[in-house]
Amino acid sequence: MDISSIALQGLQQSETQLQNAAADLASGAASPGADLAADIVSLNSAQTQAAVDISALKVAGQLQQSLLDILA
Repeated sequence: MDISSIALQGLQQSETQLQNAAADLASGAASPGADLAADIVSLNSAQTQAAVDISALKVAGQLQQSLLDILA
């Protein structure tokens, strides 16, 4: 499996995590206290993971471009 595939899979997981936490917050399913805090932590975690996966995609693109430059 290449870097791009792994990063894209991570982005999909982050999106699912973000949607689930946002749905909990929007529906009021989270009761005051620990559940609300857990949803906020989940949102922050999803955001951080998405940023990491996007960075990995950028690096993969740069590596592919470097390889093409070497081969050209």
